[in-house]
Amino acid sequence: MSLDRDLGGAIAATRFGLGARPGEIASARSDPRGFLLDQISLRGADLAVPDGQSSTQRLAELGAYQRDRKLALATGDAKSDPVKMAAKLIRDDAGTDFLARVQLGVKTDAGFRERWALFWANHFTVSAGKLNTATLVGPFEQEAIRPYVFGRFEDMLFASSSHPAMLLYLDQAQSVGPNSDLALLAQRAGKHPGLNENLAREILELHTVGVDAGYSQADVTEFARAMTGWSLGRTDHPEDPQGFLFRPHAHEPGARTIMGKRYGEDGQAQARAVMADLAASPHTARHLSTKIARHFVSDDPPPALVDRLTKTYLASGGRLDEVAATLIRSPEAWDPRASKFKTPYEFMISSWRATDTAPTDVAQVAKTLNEMGQKPFSAPSPKGWPEEAPAWCAPDAVVKRMTWSEGFAQGLSDRDPMQLADNALGARLSPLAAKTIARAETRPEAVTILLMSPEFQRR
Repeated sequence: MSLDRDLGGAIAATRFGLGARPGEIASARSDPRGFLLDQISLRGADLAVPDGQSSTQRLAELGAYQRDRKLALATGDAKSDPVKMAAKLIRDDAGTDFLARVQLGVKTDAGFRERWALFWANHFTVSAGKLNTATLVGPFEQEAIRPYVFGRFEDMLFASSSHPAMLLYLDQAQSVGPNSDLALLAQRAGKHPGLNENLAREILELHTVGVDAGYSQADVTEFARAMTGWSLGRTDHPEDPQGFLFRPHAHEPGARTIMGKRYGEDGQAQARAVMADLAASPHTARHLSTKIARHFVSDDPPPALVDRLTKTYLASGGRLDEVAATLIRSPEAWDPRASKFKTPYEFMISSWRATDTAPTDVAQVAKTLNEMGQKPFSAPSPKGWPEEAPAWCAPDAVVKRMTWSEGFAQGLSDRDPMQLADNALGARLSPLAAKTIARAETRPEAVTILLMSPEFQRR
């Protein structure tokens, strides 16, 4: 399919990427598809904090806080307020991580690579709703998502499922096989540790085959039994810098049958073998392809695009670099109609990119996103943030975007609004929007009109 280069350059930067920075559309215009293909890297996505703290360091920090909290509660030490200590921990760790991620999104020249990474981080959601995960969300993205986004899906599935953040978020770390050595010992002491099915259920329902794959509750339970023993180790363990530890005494003994296939007793490798088969399943290929098409193209994903992505996934053995390349080369992804309504995060990132500015205060960023309904690192459930427009375009939500735009535009009174509009939208800028921006009484008003225009709100 031939592609109009002017429009193609604009779509490459605004739909596939995170919004155009000054000069980006011009850079993409000569070869829009090549501009995006060049951003696929076998090294993975860029790290928001290249030299940031690891999960091990954060777990050690959390352990120190918990010891201090216990001491403060026992002694009544007013100088060691547990609530204040927890707030500082979250602010210093999660706040720093989130601001770094925002600044990477604002400044990167590889907008598609960053959007692709954010898609997978949302697919494998870990939310900061608990203290013990709030400080681990950043390291989780750094360690279990970004290095794998252009590799094999199976590898990212295993990395995310065995990461301390996921093990804590979905309570897998405490799951004990009912007939394991640990359970039998506990029962003699009058304790009854239980099997937790959360992670097994979400891997099946959300991360791999999806709800339409025909698995049963028995399959969920058997998979949960296969995963028993997946837990956390010592934070100073030299051979496991990310804190994962398999505890054989907590593992449910015996063979398992999951979705019609038998898995012999093999300790930690039993669940690993299940994951390998789930990653290779045609159900997983279609589930992931549908989500990718929905994220990048339309809330109602084109069937032909889903089919094409599915075929690539299966033919390549789940190679995500090849799936990404197929998306870029697919004609449906270049439909001139902008069907996707930006989330609050996408809207703010694209606003900073369009104006070549960047936030420096995470508190202000977090406050605005909270008001718009997308609290940093805090997706409401393991399903992640919703993709569909109705979740984000209610009248009250749009008013909040306008209020933020008006305040943001006040700091841009020295900028040429028409130049900003051309840089931000290129050939996607409609004559009506251009005329409305040009007729604004003040420059801040013109910038507000640009940011609230349908062309800018959609991608």
